[in-house]
Amino acid sequence: MEQALRALRRGAARVVLGAGGHGPTRDVCPPWGCRPLGAGPGPSPGAQLPAAASQGAAEAGGDARGSPRTRVGPDPRSRRGAEGCEWGPRGAAGAGQEGWRWPGGDVPKARRRLEGLPVERTRGSEILFGVAPCAIALSQSRRDLFRLFLKEGAGARRLVTSEFVLQATARGVPVHRVRRRELDALCRGRVHQGVCLEASPLRFKSLEEAEEPELGGEEGPNRQLVWLVLEQIQDPMNLGALLRSAYFLGVDRVVTSQRDSCPLTPTVSKASSGAMEVFDVYSTDDLRSFLKAKAAEGWEVVGTVSKPEDVENVPVISCSEFRWNKPIIIVIGNEGDGLSLETQRLCHRMLAIPPGRALHPGIESLNVSVATGILLHSICSQKLRQ
Repeated sequence: MEQALRALRRGAARVVLGAGGHGPTRDVCPPWGCRPLGAGPGPSPGAQLPAAASQGAAEAGGDARGSPRTRVGPDPRSRRGAEGCEWGPRGAAGAGQEGWRWPGGDVPKARRRLEGLPVERTRGSEILFGVAPCAIALSQSRRDLFRLFLKEGAGARRLVTSEFVLQATARGVPVHRVRRRELDALCRGRVHQGVCLEASPLRFKSLEEAEEPELGGEEGPNRQLVWLVLEQIQDPMNLGALLRSAYFLGVDRVVTSQRDSCPLTPTVSKASSGAMEVFDVYSTDDLRSFLKAKAAEGWEVVGTVSKPEDVENVPVISCSEFRWNKPIIIVIGNEGDGLSLETQRLCHRMLAIPPGRALHPGIESLNVSVATGILLHSICSQKLRQ
């Protein structure tokens, strides 16, 4: 303790630059002590710090003219905390909350402002970020909502901030004004637009929960339904873009394979511009049995391919030639390998997007979310015309 205190007074504790390879990541446990993992309760919240500790922190804090100051305690951008500090969730298994824990619970507000400590999270929660995902999540009742964090001094975004406050107040969600670096720490440096929302996660729905569509209803056996099936889409940005396009273009249902697929994360919600907050996404652990069952019910299963010459024993046509006359399932393969051979064999036809020029080797395909948007527009526009 004496050595740490002397280091603070000399200003020798180096600034933690955070994870990501931008510099040293030496975290200093403050001289007044961190509560070790599994230790009992510390002093009561708001208890006075030892005078020596307060003096050491003040000396490390710099002057009022904004001179550089040494950070005391773990940096919010670093996943690694000081040894013996509760820093989770990975560094404190079972703790259930993310952030550096003050002995005894809550960090005094003045001390938190001085040190920029990350905010503790409710057990099992996640942090949504960005204007659209947070606003839509607040307007829906699909998540449990815990706290709304807004950047203090919003400036040009004052009107948007006021609307957030009204929405949160109506839902009984506490609102906290914080600095930008605290928002950066909450969403791990992603683009938050001055807004973060602590909420419970969204999960995939099982197909057993889904209501089966009535194919023989008033619109007859040729009722136009389109489902989008995703096989092992792994990139959250791609999944979010796919959901946004599917929602916009009128897809009736999205189903994804459970194995090797991206979950519904805050990054997916941000990439979908909030569409994930209003659009149910289903999953299945047996994609091939699901496709076989739908084909037996009269659905047409249509696969997608970037290179027609790679497909065997399944007819390939241009998406512009496809005519939609029965319920269809469009199956999209993953970013690297496309559809698996087993899934291709279950398709009645394969769709391809013809290029507009001779393509240079190595750039002969489209991003999966872009290609899906083109295919969906080509097919769903037939529904609009009819």
